[in-house]
Amino acid sequence: MVDIQHRLHHRSHLRQAIYDESLAAIVISVLIDASLDEVWEAAADLASHAEWMADAESIVFESETRSGPGTRMRVGTRVGPLRTTDLMEVTEWEERRAIGVVHRGLVTGAGRFELSPMATGTRFTWREELRFPWWLGGPLTAWLARPVLAWVWRRNLAGLKRLLES
Repeated sequence: MVDIQHRLHHRSHLRQAIYDESLAAIVISVLIDASLDEVWEAAADLASHAEWMADAESIVFESETRSGPGTRMRVGTRVGPLRTTDLMEVTEWEERRAIGVVHRGLVTGAGRFELSPMATGTRFTWREELRFPWWLGGPLTAWLARPVLAWVWRRNLAGLKRLLES
């Protein structure tokens, strides 16, 4: 009996380890030479994100609201030849400070934009924790996706920086 319990316990830990490794955690940050109000205006205008996010092809709102907690949207996303529809819901809205979302599509997880006023502009930090399903490669896909997504999101923030500094 002890051997069976030990094996079940071991399998549970193995499943948890695989689940944990299926997570791609990414943090990207850029200093934008613009006021906190200007950067917040761009971040808070969710409909305009496709203008500066290279991976966001379209944004369709599914809620009556266009800002604040509870705002739901379908984001057509493309990274290279890969496409998916990202179902997102705003879970946090802290004026001039932060916007948090959950992802409920093929890839699940949470993301957060954080704004911090600096002496020479505004620090924009983008945090994402995305989980890839086992049937899509789980840990291997997360490992491969980390540098690719970091590169894409670094380009996105560079695009926002160019837009706001021009």
